[in-house]
Amino acid sequence: MRAFDFSPLYRATVGFDRLADLMDRAMSVDAAAPTYPPYNIEKTAENAYRISIAVAGFTADELTAEVKENTLVVAARKAEEEGKTYLHRGIATRAFERRFALADHVKVVGAQHVDGMLHIDLVRETPEALKPRRIEIAKSADIEAKAVEATQAA
Repeated sequence: MRAFDFSPLYRATVGFDRLADLMDRAMSVDAAAPTYPPYNIEKTAENAYRISIAVAGFTADELTAEVKENTLVVAARKAEEEGKTYLHRGIATRAFERRFALADHVKVVGAQHVDGMLHIDLVRETPEALKPRRIEIAKSADIEAKAVEATQAA
């Protein structure tokens, strides 16, 4: 159930319905949501980000990262170890799947596994069509001159 009513905003905005959906998802986060593995999200430049996930005990081959419909899915599954007997097992190597919602035009540009950390680099690439552009406003004198030229040419 939505805690806030966004309908007054819809009167003055176009295309922000996805924002309301994101707000609904954020407000309905389950308190018992998994916290494993821990992660950081940092802004490394104006349009660049890095997600760092603590994946101690996993090799790069046991990790997967893929993007599906504006969602980054990072998962890991540890292969069964046979012949080992642990007296104490403090390094959690249980399987996990972590999802991150990506904004429009955010692309994953690389991933690296270094010292028990998985670093995923992202960049926001705004297409030329969406960048701000100046629109020339014609003056009434220019419009009249073009109309006169068009009638003389005909």
